[in-house]
Amino acid sequence: MRSFLSFTVIIAMCFSCDEQRVYEKNEDLESRYWLVSEKPAFDFEIRDSLQSYNLYCNVRNSLEYPFARIFITYYLHDSTGAQMDKHMVSQLLFDEKTGEPFGESGLGDLYDHRIALRRNYKFPRTGKYTVTYEQFMRKDTLAGILAVGLRVEKASGSD
Repeated sequence: MRSFLSFTVIIAMCFSCDEQRVYEKNEDLESRYWLVSEKPAFDFEIRDSLQSYNLYCNVRNSLEYPFARIFITYYLHDSTGAQMDKHMVSQLLFDEKTGEPFGESGLGDLYDHRIALRRNYKFPRTGKYTVTYEQFMRKDTLAGILAVGLRVEKASGSD
């Protein structure tokens, strides 16, 4: 009985830790590089059009990544396929002078980054949406990018 109670408390803590998250999914790039032809897409649903949301691009890189900065173009489409937004974002993954990696390190030479795409964004209506990414670098094969993803969360202070 005691172990069941402990297990229940741990499970409850895991599910209640991130109440702001509406959607989060990451796609591993099995080859450990991001080809220019690969355009990861993420489908999610918005159930409250009165709520403001923050959208983030998740990037996981290794020390093999050859540049200090990454450039990514994202496309936001509604359920009809109409493009609602397109924008290029950039993020420093390494310090340009020292080469020291930025981001959160969870395992060895792997670093996670959360790049803001939109803040306090209000979707015009409820329904399904898609975000698609393109890497926009000088090389067709971008070594050291291990995963990309999307996080959609409720913006603070809006309910």
